[in-house]
Amino acid sequence: MKKQVKDRFLTRLDRYIIAKFLGHYFFSIALIISIAVVFDYNEHIDKFVANEAPWSAIIFDYYLNFIPYFSNLFSPLFVFIAVIFFTSKLAENSEIIAMFSTGTSLHRLLRPYMLSALLIAVLTYGLGAYVIPKGNVVRLEFENVYKKKKKVENARNIQMEVEPGVIAYIERFESSNNTAYRFSLDRFEGNSMKSHFTARTLVYQGDKEHPHRWKAKNWQHRIIADSSEVITSGLQMDTIVQVEPYDLLITKNQQETLTSPELKQYIDKQRRRGIANIKEFELEYHKRIATSFASFILTLIGLSLSVKKVKGGMGLNLGIGIGLSFGYIVFQTISSTFAVNGNMPPIVAVWIPNIVFLIVGIYLYWKAPK
Repeated sequence: MKKQVKDRFLTRLDRYIIAKFLGHYFFSIALIISIAVVFDYNEHIDKFVANEAPWSAIIFDYYLNFIPYFSNLFSPLFVFIAVIFFTSKLAENSEIIAMFSTGTSLHRLLRPYMLSALLIAVLTYGLGAYVIPKGNVVRLEFENVYKKKKKVENARNIQMEVEPGVIAYIERFESSNNTAYRFSLDRFEGNSMKSHFTARTLVYQGDKEHPHRWKAKNWQHRIIADSSEVITSGLQMDTIVQVEPYDLLITKNQQETLTSPELKQYIDKQRRRGIANIKEFELEYHKRIATSFASFILTLIGLSLSVKKVKGGMGLNLGIGIGLSFGYIVFQTISSTFAVNGNMPPIVAVWIPNIVFLIVGIYLYWKAPK
């Protein structure tokens, strides 16, 4: 009876393993990201100086958002390194053998590891889905101004369904002045066109309260009835078009600046409008979930590899672990490329690495000493 009650709670051994796991996880993040910041600064210091980037912007706008972004991006690598490192050390000091000698099975030993992975997965998803995208807005703006000096400012030949049965066409859109050139708006009922609106320019006038307000210049409106047409025109007119500049211009890495609810809303809206180039947004949405789930898979692989004391010691296990974790990241990158440039569905592309490595993890766990 006492044993049943005791198993419901975390034991001292569980707390010890969780503390070691999380401690090594955050230590590896601090160590590797510190090195990454030094290398990044040395690589871009000339651009910072040439573009007169202020120190406050470098520290608070760039690196203060650089650190959580890349920490979260490579979280699977840090999980793997943490598990391999401290578990190999336990095995080398014969602590794993002592645990097994008390009747603790590998299955029972897995519990604190998975609890730690759960904490990391929740943290990773929460940061990636809600917190880091806000910081990415500032970081990417800094890069566009002081680092890359490149920003997408126009788009051409845009066609989309802004409302059911309402098709908009824009020959060119300039973000510098939020102006659409050679704009047309066709309204259909079934297969019949009911109106045709054109404007030489359409200037955005919207705000938070009225996000769809535009000013049409040199406009013409043609209303088509069954047996007649009514044509009106003018120099300028305020009008409502169910589209915003944000919908017309897709900038590089724009998907990283949206929270997960915003991403879902954006994907649904663009899909209804018939916009085809949203695969990167779909990839980002699904990758945030898949990357968080990877914490469990890589923890399983790491424990299975390092639970046994081997002749090569910690170095051999650590080398295998780093190789496998980099293999996971490369696999994920390749599959994402197939989704963007090919016909692979984004959700399949981001989950294929997890499925493959889960099979590997189950096999290694089955082969590990119990």
